[in-house]
Amino acid sequence: MKTLSMTSLVGGLMLLSAPAFATSTTSIPAFEASITAAKSPTSPGGATILRSEIRTALDSFLNDTGYPTGVDTAERAYLTTRLSDTPFQQSLTGTAAKYFADFYELNDATTPASQWALNPVAQTPASLYGATGPLAYSSAIREGFIPNSQGVVANQFILTEAFSNAFGPQTGAFEPITVKELLALLSGHTVSGTPTVDEVEGALAYITAISRNSNRLYYTTWSCRGCGAPGYTAGYAIAAVSTDRRFVRMVNVMTASD
Repeated sequence: MKTLSMTSLVGGLMLLSAPAFATSTTSIPAFEASITAAKSPTSPGGATILRSEIRTALDSFLNDTGYPTGVDTAERAYLTTRLSDTPFQQSLTGTAAKYFADFYELNDATTPASQWALNPVAQTPASLYGATGPLAYSSAIREGFIPNSQGVVANQFILTEAFSNAFGPQTGAFEPITVKELLALLSGHTVSGTPTVDEVEGALAYITAISRNSNRLYYTTWSCRGCGAPGYTAGYAIAAVSTDRRFVRMVNVMTASD
């Protein structure tokens, strides 16, 4: 995705039903082609690579090897070289470099075995958001702490597996999201209607309370038929991860149902 918008999020739901699996032999050239285009004089940032452009380029790696790891070992090795490539890193804006670093951390190409779960929170979304409305009605919230004994931290595999176990449907890959993008996402239409300002602000504060120091916020979209409701359902999920990457708060919002 070039930019995070409600239109692109809805469009992303359609892609989940028919992913195009590939390997590093196709994803790496696709990434390089995107970088070349991003550096062209006619691109939005000229020779400088913008956050939206690096996101589009890195999307070449997501889901190309199938659910749920996203990035494979060959792709990870390639991204490692790009992370230590000084000229390349200097061609990125500050926000683009941050997205690249966040993407690299999240997609470590490992599939760790773990025994933990996201558990339902005791309070209702409305009480946690401090307001009642469509967003609260459409939200389901779970959170969990990965014990030290597990020897793992939250990564792409852990988050996608946790979502599937907690909420049912298979999700797409998680991607880094900024607080500004999160605000736009929470403000969008839900299956119960358009959220109120009060509950959006409350949800934003509740979610970012976990990631405030680490700035680890991720989002994904999902769609399913026969998962918890008759017919087709779809939505998005936000994962807020603590500084040590062992506590995860996940908010799942349904946006469509027939």
